[in-house]
Amino acid sequence: MNIDSSSLDWEKTNGLIPVIVQDNKTLEVLMLGYMNVEAFEKTQDEGKVTFFSRSKNRLWTKGEESGNFLFVKSIHIDCDNDTILVKATPVGPTCHTGSRSCFKTDYNQNFIFELENIINDRYENPIEDSYINKMRKKGLNKIAQKVGEEGVETVIAALAETEKEFIGEASDLLFHLMFLLKEKGLSIQDIALNLEKRHKSS
Repeated sequence: MNIDSSSLDWEKTNGLIPVIVQDNKTLEVLMLGYMNVEAFEKTQDEGKVTFFSRSKNRLWTKGEESGNFLFVKSIHIDCDNDTILVKATPVGPTCHTGSRSCFKTDYNQNFIFELENIINDRYENPIEDSYINKMRKKGLNKIAQKVGEEGVETVIAALAETEKEFIGEASDLLFHLMFLLKEKGLSIQDIALNLEKRHKSS
């Protein structure tokens, strides 16, 4: 559903409203830009983030030269109607430096979502000798069995091994659980929504 541009307080910000762009899946902040009314309406009409470039003094669609577009998933307005939050799906890196974000974070704090993307890619673009491809050929039973094996190893590591070994086994367990979710046609989001539902009903 489109948001009426007249509902924003353009006068308060001299016609340019700051826009925070966030990765729809990982929630990582990707960049900050500005929109005027025309850029805001074009963003909604075309489904790709368009800013008003202060340096170029014109509308600028992110990715118009690089192809690294930001496809809009949802738009949110803050309580004062003078700031916009866009949740988007990025294509390639967002920053002109080649980084995924214009903000220099030390690491990808949401790598689990990136790992899910990697698993999805292995399904869509199989690599003959990849671990996922070999396991898929063995079938659902083997994939599910592996989750059980890693679960037991995680428990053993928690009770009798070092912290490093425990982290390693827990990582293996999480990976194989994500693999099993994909094999069943599900995602981390499905689990998160269910956990949220449980929390609200408790």
